[in-house]
Parts: sequence; C-alpha cells; structure tokens
Amino acid sequence: MTAPAASGAGVLTDGERLSLALRMGDSALVLGHRLSELSGHAPVLEEELATANVALDLVGQADLWLRLAATLLDDGRDADALAYLRDGPQFRNLLLVEQPNGDYGHTLMRQFLFDCWHFYFLAELESGADAACAEIAAKGAKEVRYHLERSSDWVIRLGDGTDESRVRMLTAVERLWPYTAEMFDLSAMFPAAAERVSQNWRASVAAVFAEATLDVPEAGWAQRGGLDGRHTEHLGRMLAEMQFLQRAYPGAQW
Repeated sequence: MTAPAASGAGVLTDGERLSLALRMGDSALVLGHRLSELSGHAPVLEEELATANVALDLVGQADLWLRLAATLLDDGRDADALAYLRDGPQFRNLLLVEQPNGDYGHTLMRQFLFDCWHFYFLAELESGADAACAEIAAKGAKEVRYHLERSSDWVIRLGDGTDESRVRMLTAVERLWPYTAEMFDLSAMFPAAAERVSQNWRASVAAVFAEATLDVPEAGWAQRGGLDGRHTEHLGRMLAEMQFLQRAYPGAQW
C-alpha cells in the first residue's frame, strides 16, 4: 500500500514535540507489549513469527520516541525509565492499544484499525517540517507499511471467511470502534494533516471492510481519555506485568 502525497506536518514547539513523542512512544510500547503476550499462543507458526516481528518493530519505534521525550524532559530519565518507572496515569497511549487481545480476530482488528491510522500519520510526519519527528517517522514507515498490509489481508480473510470468523470480526468491530476517534485527537496538533489522515483512514477502512463484507459503523459515542492519562483498568494490569522486573530489581543490568 502506498500513502498518497502528504503536504506534511508543521514545526512543533518543544512542549508539543514532547507531547507527541510521549503519545506516539507510549502507544507503540503498549501495543508492542500486547502483541508480545501472544508469544507461544498464535494459531499457526507463521503467525507466531509475524506477530513477534510486529511487536519488536513497535517496541523499537517506541524506543525512538521515548528517547526523544527523555531528551526534551532533560530530568535524568532515559527511555527505559519512561517505559518501566511511570505509573498508569502518566502514560499517554491511545485507549485502543491497551485493550486485551481477546481472540485472534479481535487482535487483528485492533491491529488493523491502528495500523491504518499509523501508516497515514507517519507519512505526514515524514514529509513534515519538524526534523526530529520526520526522522523517527521515516524509520518506522517501512515497517508500518508491512503491518498494514498484513492486518488488512487478515481482516479480509476472516471477515469474508467462515460463518464463525465473520461473527467474531463483527463482534471485534463493535467492541473496538468506539476507541478509534481518539487516534485523530493525537494528530489534531496538525489540523490540515489531521484532516488528510482522517480522510485517508476512513477511505482505506471502508475499502478493506467492503472486501471483508463488513459494514463500517455509523458515527456514535467515542471513548477518550488515554492521551490525557485516563485509562481503562486493563492498562494497570498490563503494566504490573511489564514493569515487574525493573521495579523488583531497580537498576539491574545483565
């Protein structure tokens, strides 16, 4: 999939750049960890490897964003400290990515909805005027193109598959759709770019859903709060597992 020509995002202030870095880094980190929870539990070997690779890509991207955030904070914390030594209300990730994996159809629907937004937003950042963000976006763009191709293919295969797989995908759409509007709040600091991301996302989702024989839900109630530190109970449980080793053995190295 090729992103349409993007006019690019503008230059940010240090405060805006920090906010974006934390929100992008935390979202990539949380989703990467969610996918890592599937290690040993994917339905087939090929998907076991693919899921692990996507998780690693996202954690690598999170590291770049959180390094930028640490530089801007300049308070002695590095990317690892931001990942492992903050409490839930200090995280700024999208609510969508902290939702539990559920069945594999649910996991792939969550991935597709995020990938589609991620792909177009990185394209705007990559072609934008903010050099620090453009550099990180460029490094992640090729990986995310693959992520989107893979998750799109699976949504189509499962949506237009068996009766059972179709029901599971319909259920996943119903449960996850209210969390999608928050993605466009994240890109709202670039109004023109945000509008292009929204239009491209909606067009791409509609095209994939049409092939998957799934209906695009009508606009309705939207769940927000993650970008401001208001999370579901799922994040706290996830962080308790993800951060346990660092908190139990502070500063441990190997």
